[in-house]
Amino acid sequence: MASFWLAMSFTMQAKEDGKLNIMFDHYVGKQPLQFDSVNYKNGASQAFTVTKFKYYIGDIHLQRKNGADVVFTDYYLINEEEQESKKLMLEPLPAGEYAGIEFIIGVDSLHNCSGAQSGALDPVNGMFWTWNTGYIFLKLEGKSPASKSPGNFFEYHIGGYKQPANCIRKIRLAFNKVLSGESINELHIKVDVAEILKAKTIIDFSQLSSVADFHNATMIADNYMDMFSILSTKQ
Repeated sequence: MASFWLAMSFTMQAKEDGKLNIMFDHYVGKQPLQFDSVNYKNGASQAFTVTKFKYYIGDIHLQRKNGADVVFTDYYLINEEEQESKKLMLEPLPAGEYAGIEFIIGVDSLHNCSGAQSGALDPVNGMFWTWNTGYIFLKLEGKSPASKSPGNFFEYHIGGYKQPANCIRKIRLAFNKVLSGESINELHIKVDVAEILKAKTIIDFSQLSSVADFHNATMIADNYMDMFSILSTKQ
């Protein structure tokens, strides 16, 4: 009988690890992002279409209510052209209650200084400049009649990890409901392209249609810091 109650006690106390599925849902304002076919408006009321959108996130911290973070150190390349890249699965998720998430957009100095790498950081992904300048953190490309560049193109290729042109930005989001480490959880994060063009500084395509080095890069980085928000959480 004693052994039976001991086994029952262990079963009741043991808590299995869970997991968190994260979906990045791309929008322009209230409209889902679509390449080429849909015209949007920027903060200067200039029409534009999008042809490319991808970015790095990494150093993910899941924030427990007790203040102890669970850290995932991998880097992920989120690419609108590859639907599976917009779905992340974080596991194991230790037992406990989770109230928020923190991550960086960009690639930290250590990985920038380690040369060409594999996986999400493989140069084949088209997000690596050279060994001495490192990774492109975000690419946004498209067309606008307001752009004075050939073909009315605009392109913002943002990177840089050294001051005063450090474009790494830390994102902190509070969940709209507490998630449990013993469950399979689902988190939808809205990523709003419109914020890249207006969040703190309105981007005028006629004045700034291309950023491909440190000039104006931090201005765009300060904008993209505001492009993330929580759409929904569920267990």
